[in-house]
Amino acid sequence: MTFSTPLTLRGPLRKPAQMLQHQEYGGHSSIHDDAMAEKLGFRAGPIEGPTHFSLYPPLLEKIFGQAWFERGCISAHYQNMVVEGEETRAFADIPPPGATITKAWVEKADGTPVQEASASIGPGETLLDARLKSLRPPGKLVILGDLKVGMTTGRDEHIRMDPDQHMGPLYPFSLNQKLAVITENSPWYSDPKSSPWDRAIVPLEMVSVLAQYSSRESGRESAFPTRGPAVGLFADQEIRMIDGPLFVGEDYIVRREIVALSESKRTESLWVRTRIFDKTGKKQVAEMLLNHATLKHSYANYEAELAAAS
Repeated sequence: MTFSTPLTLRGPLRKPAQMLQHQEYGGHSSIHDDAMAEKLGFRAGPIEGPTHFSLYPPLLEKIFGQAWFERGCISAHYQNMVVEGEETRAFADIPPPGATITKAWVEKADGTPVQEASASIGPGETLLDARLKSLRPPGKLVILGDLKVGMTTGRDEHIRMDPDQHMGPLYPFSLNQKLAVITENSPWYSDPKSSPWDRAIVPLEMVSVLAQYSSRESGRESAFPTRGPAVGLFADQEIRMIDGPLFVGEDYIVRREIVALSESKRTESLWVRTRIFDKTGKKQVAEMLLNHATLKHSYANYEAELAAAS
């Protein structure tokens, strides 16, 4: 190698589409609804964080090749909200030869950070691994007061994603509807003949939908018994392929476990690891780590219940 100069890949500017304006859970609209967002002090309903994950695969395939789709991991901390009409682009540092992890991020057109991430293949410490290690024990929790680290849902959830399958109240659209507006499309997402695996694969951002949509079976946004009604948003998220990719029209099983509880001045956070297995439930093929942060001030009884518990 002639130069050791660090180099970075940069994707094009894209305008992600808002598809969650009609999302509902717990009998109310979500933060992605403009009226609800404005009520909570935001200027408009934000586009869901994993929507921006679609910006990464063109860059990461260039860096890691086909292995990215089979053993790749994106581990992201969400920094600033994006509303419909704003432009975003992804970046990824080109790692040294043989390296299995690199830095990636998304910015708005004006340079405002949207998310920071690590992108990797195979095992190794990710951005969220490090964030989990740095968490301080929370104080008295109210919205998450009935939860404990190590809790599981105690049941298998059966999931799949067909091309025209409506994904329910949490995700009121289908894969085909998403592909009509996705920022970076690929024939691999819809044409089995073009795919190296002879099957259409689930896009990275839609792995989040696949892993999360069945949590609505419990009647809440979370699969665990949180107090409400309250409104939350994704604060951190990691999607890892173990024996990927995941396929359109394939049956899978998910199992969920609480791996951390935390809080900030404005939020209480539930960290859930969702493990995705093949239809036999014996072979794990992927997993998702999600920090769902609930806004304290969106829960009407928060201050009174906190005072009573102190």
